[in-house]
Amino acid sequence: MPFYPRSGTSPLFYAYSKNQQRGIHIMSVSFPKPLTEKEEKYYIDLYEKGDEDARLILIERNLRLVAHIVKKYASHQHNAEDLISIGSIGLIKAVNTYSSKKSVRLATYAAKCIENEILMGIRASKKNASEISLNLPIGLDKDGNEINLNDILGTDPDEIINDISLKIRVQHMIEALDDTLTPREKTVIVHRYGLLGNIPKAQREVAEILGISRSYVSRIEKKAVEKLRERLWKDTQ
Repeated sequence: MPFYPRSGTSPLFYAYSKNQQRGIHIMSVSFPKPLTEKEEKYYIDLYEKGDEDARLILIERNLRLVAHIVKKYASHQHNAEDLISIGSIGLIKAVNTYSSKKSVRLATYAAKCIENEILMGIRASKKNASEISLNLPIGLDKDGNEINLNDILGTDPDEIINDISLKIRVQHMIEALDDTLTPREKTVIVHRYGLLGNIPKAQREVAEILGISRSYVSRIEKKAVEKLRERLWKDTQ
């Protein structure tokens, strides 16, 4: 049986590292054949009796499943190599938590775990991208310094009365509120960020004003900020 490091390194990552050194792309790697139902039952029985080698075999012989599921989600936005690493974590979790008492085969159970892990990874990357997007530059002030969306959202017009460049940016922001957002989205943004003479409010306070839940306010705010970011970014092109 092939040797894999035991210090937390997954077999898939180890195989990937070896093949990278050889110049082989991970998606074209020839993985071990999947276990037959009889073989799967045999190794599961051994693993449940404490055989660690059986666990590694169960992981190794299901690597092809990870690569197969990754193909479904890989794109220019989602790097296949990253998804492979994430998917392998799902596979390991599946093997670690599987029981022969389950009514489905390990491969079926693992496929769901792998897919869930990948989807969580994609959601996390989208969340991070959204947070980062608030810091993307949308223009320059009169001194040539970059201005980002956070600068505009958090700007008090009274504090920038002498800065013509920023006043223009704020005017663009106000126009974008009317042209880009729905009435509800605009209400959320002006109250959350203290625009148009309003005092900045917590999501809970905005929720009370609109008579909706705080989580709904959060979703509206996230969507509205993304729409504003896209609009203001286009204005600078």
